[in-house]
Parts: sequence; C-alpha cells; structure tokens
Amino acid sequence: MIAEPAGKPVPEGGVELRRLARQIATEPAAWTPALATLVAGLFEEMAPAWDAEHATGRLDFLSDSLARGGPLPEGVCLELGSGTGQHTALLAGAFDHAVAVDLARQMLTRAPAHLAPRLQADAARLPLAARSIAAIVCIDVLLFPSEIARVLREDGVLLWANQLGAEGPLFLDTPTVLAALGGSWQAVQAEAGWGNWAVIRRRGDHTTPTSPSTSCRTTTT
Repeated sequence: MIAEPAGKPVPEGGVELRRLARQIATEPAAWTPALATLVAGLFEEMAPAWDAEHATGRLDFLSDSLARGGPLPEGVCLELGSGTGQHTALLAGAFDHAVAVDLARQMLTRAPAHLAPRLQADAARLPLAARSIAAIVCIDVLLFPSEIARVLREDGVLLWANQLGAEGPLFLDTPTVLAALGGSWQAVQAEAGWGNWAVIRRRGDHTTPTSPSTSCRTTTT
C-alpha cells in the first residue's frame, strides 16, 4: 500500500480550473485558438520556476500505475503536457520509445533532451497519423478525448493521472474520462500516495459502438 504522506498541497483556484477542465473535455468547441494562446503564455511564464514552485516531486502514483495497470503495449508513448520532464525518465524506461509533448516551448527547453524527443504541439491537434501511438500519458493536463481516440492504436492504452487526486486543478474522475472518449472503453484505477490513476483501454473486441460503455475496475493500494 502506498499511503498518503503528510503535507499534501491544495492549489488555489481548483474549483474553477476543474470546471474548465470538464467543459473542455465535454465541449470541444470550448478550446479556442485564443484560449490555447492564453494557456501557452501562462506556462511559458511559469516555466523558469516550475520545478521549484509547482512540481510535487512525487512519482509514486506513476510507478504504481505502470506496475499494476496491466500489460503495456510495445511502441511509442506520448507524454502529453510533459512540462519540464519530471515524469519522462520513468516513461522512457517503461516503453520502447517516449516522446515529450507540450504546448509551451519554455517548458520543453527545460526538459532533459537525452530522455525523449521533444515536440511542441497542441494536444487538441496532434501532428500524428491515426492509430499510430501505443500509449498516451496524461498527468494533470486537459483532456482532448477525440484526438486521443484518433491517434491511439486499437490495442493502445491511455494513462490518466492526477498527482493530487481529486484536489488536483485539472482532475476528472474516470467515468467522465471514459464517457468523453466515446465508444467502448474500460479502466483499471487506483489511488497511490497523494494521487490517483486510471489505465484505460478499448474493449477487447476493438469495436466502437454508437453508445458509450463505461466500466471501471478499482484496484486497492
């Protein structure tokens, strides 16, 4: 069991940010070019002090998800919203190839280049072919479900995680993520330390019915 340590931070403005995260996940038109520019600018400004002032420094939730979330597919892993690369080393060790993707160039320039190629891109419009990616990792980022469903292979996995669990500023619960993805998906989820995670896969028959099927299985930490 990975217990929750003392001293868990509570970010300011969490309620408003979680409301925005839900809106963007469920209403694609909410993510406008103007909003993308605004968000990119905010993270460009925060990049120099990110590791010292904003990163939790905790990796237990990610290690737990990689160990207990089920078999990992071979191929390329995209780390969306990779920031300064706090989690990239673990992902580079778990997958054949990892690619760090972020909207803010200043975040990427502070990420260790030797761990993974770095790509500046909007996660709502990835410059990638359909069904080309084995795994997508989203840690404390906005969810763009249609783009994830487009680029993820039929046998691929989505790792959705929040370092601060339900108190995280961009937290979405697993049923909301599954419903936003559409089609037929299933998840294994758990809490670990301050955070929580869900490893999400298409159902085994790889079909996409017109109505979403959203099932979860919770593991115990």
